[in-house]
Amino acid sequence: MTRLSTGDPAPDFTLPTDDGRTVSLSELRGRKVIVYFYPAAMTPGCTTQACDFTDSLSSLQAHGYDVLGISPDSPEKLAKFREKDGLTITLLSDSDRSVMNAYGAFGEKMLYGKKVEGVLRSTFVVDEQGAIALAQYNVKATGHVAKLRRDLGIE
Repeated sequence: MTRLSTGDPAPDFTLPTDDGRTVSLSELRGRKVIVYFYPAAMTPGCTTQACDFTDSLSSLQAHGYDVLGISPDSPEKLAKFREKDGLTITLLSDSDRSVMNAYGAFGEKMLYGKKVEGVLRSTFVVDEQGAIALAQYNVKATGHVAKLRRDLGIE
């Protein structure tokens, strides 16, 4: 598994949203984009993280950041997730995990003491030119957005 580092070009992607649109990373050039990968909609940790990003969205946008949350869930499940938790961030479906693999956000991890293959909770900040400005792997769901805000100098 290849991991991305600061300065690497961010792999481009086009993925479906929960509302029938598609979003391409290349369409967001000129803006800073936070791309985060999470294992599954409507699970406790993923809900905490998505709600934290939603709560911080206006502040992040005021500092020039868009937020894209990517999971292997279907667009239909993502729509239920948005509705159930009042999410305002953009949710994208990577059902074949190709984008996760390109970002090194899918692979072997420990789950309840067992080695399994799965989504590695990871966050990337892509700069206005499409390069990785920050790569964080195996982040914790709780408190991650607050730490990311500190790392980006947004208090």
